[in-house]
Amino acid sequence: MFSHLLSISMLFAQASNALMFWLAGIAIAVMVVFFGLLIPLASRYKRCPSNRVLVIYGRAAAGEVSKCIHGGAAFVVPLIQDYAWLSLEPIQIEIPLRGALSAENIRVNVPSVFTVAIGTSLEVMQNAAIRLLGLNTAQVKEQAEEIIFGQLRQVIASMRIEDINRDRDTFLEHIQRSLEPELKKVGLVLINVNITDITDESGYIDAIGQKAASQAIQQARGDVAEQLKLGETRVAEAERDKVIQVASATKLREIGTREAQREQAVRLAELAKEQAIGEQTAAFEREAQVKDAERQMRIALADANAKAVAGENTAQAVIAASQAELLVKKADAYALGETRKREAEAAVLEAQNRAMAKAALAEAERVEAERRAALEAPAKAEKAKIVVQAEAEAEKRRIEAQGEASAIFAKLEAEARGQYEILAKKGEGLREIISACGSAKDAFQLLMLEHLDHLAATSAEAISNIKFDKVVVWENGGQNGTTNTASFLHGMARTMPPMMQVLRDIGGVEIPESLVKFAQNEPVTTATAGNGAPVENSAKAGV
Repeated sequence: MFSHLLSISMLFAQASNALMFWLAGIAIAVMVVFFGLLIPLASRYKRCPSNRVLVIYGRAAAGEVSKCIHGGAAFVVPLIQDYAWLSLEPIQIEIPLRGALSAENIRVNVPSVFTVAIGTSLEVMQNAAIRLLGLNTAQVKEQAEEIIFGQLRQVIASMRIEDINRDRDTFLEHIQRSLEPELKKVGLVLINVNITDITDESGYIDAIGQKAASQAIQQARGDVAEQLKLGETRVAEAERDKVIQVASATKLREIGTREAQREQAVRLAELAKEQAIGEQTAAFEREAQVKDAERQMRIALADANAKAVAGENTAQAVIAASQAELLVKKADAYALGETRKREAEAAVLEAQNRAMAKAALAEAERVEAERRAALEAPAKAEKAKIVVQAEAEAEKRRIEAQGEASAIFAKLEAEARGQYEILAKKGEGLREIISACGSAKDAFQLLMLEHLDHLAATSAEAISNIKFDKVVVWENGGQNGTTNTASFLHGMARTMPPMMQVLRDIGGVEIPESLVKFAQNEPVTTATAGNGAPVENSAKAGV
């Protein structure tokens, strides 16, 4: 019984072990199948990096030939879908463009470097998947080169050479606006354009550069000349101020000296006047000696004043000569500058002529542009030359006119100052004489006495050649009981009192009273005028 039970348990154990073995096998097989299916499915889940575009083709959404993904992930269905990659790395394309026709029909060389890449917008990625999928970098570059060559030639043909060379930003903007739509059609975008150089076979661009350099040099030389002119003007003004201040100080010193001398002379004159009043009873000889001494003093003062004025005039003449020498040196410097400027202009003109001669030997299709350049360039150069010469001539005339005006002004000012000083000193001398004499009448008499000897000598010289050896009087009667000779002598006697009065009032000469009384005691005669009215005639009528 026990053995039977033992066998049954053993059979049951064997059956359990077999069942477990089969269950374990089945589980292992299921796991193998699961992982075998999971690994291929996981390999079909593609993640797109940032520098690539994932293109899934095969079965796609309605209206699309492929699905493009940038920066994400997607599951590629086995058997009905597949995938490929497009690189977003920039591609540099060298474009050695030569002989492109510009708007002036001048062939130019524009070597440049274009940087392109596949775009990341949905439309551009779709175009790239259609046009560039499966191509290597060289093949992509070849397609882009053809597009860039054509569009670059088109842009150059629509612009003038001067605009291309002067306004690079506008040129690049035109290239970008014309090229980007064409590149997007094949899935590319323009990243950068680098124009290496712009040249032409005819030398037109070189001539433009030489012209611009010439204008810049002329402008710089004009600015330097202007600054030199301003510097010279400031130096001249400083020299003029210094001369004026020195002359003013000298004038003040001379005025102070003259005022001291004047006060001294006035004081001496006052003392002399007081002494003359106190010595009224002195002899005439003493008074004559005093007057002679005063006269010599005035002569000495006048002589000193004249020497001072002469010294001032000499100083003014030296100043005028110095200013004239400065003007001459300025004119020499200006002439040297003008000569060098003309030489530079001649060199620039020669270079322009060479450029135009070289352009004249170009191909026949550039004849029209060459003729226009040959006509415009000399005309502009000649115009600039004429403008510069006219401005230089006007500046020269203005400087010369200013110099002449300054010299004339300085001369007239010096003459005016000299005349003013002479008249001022003469007025001061007359004022001192009047003050010394006590009144203007006494001073006038004194001056008349000083010149009386000269007047007498002049009068004597006037009648020195007249001979008075004999006087013959022809008498043919008279009127009113008197002869003509008596009337003549009577008339002479009547003129004596007015003459004596004039001598006394003007010269201070006293005439004996007997002569005056002789004329005053003459009888009064009555005559009849033409209208029958009586006319009184006496010796006082002439007074």
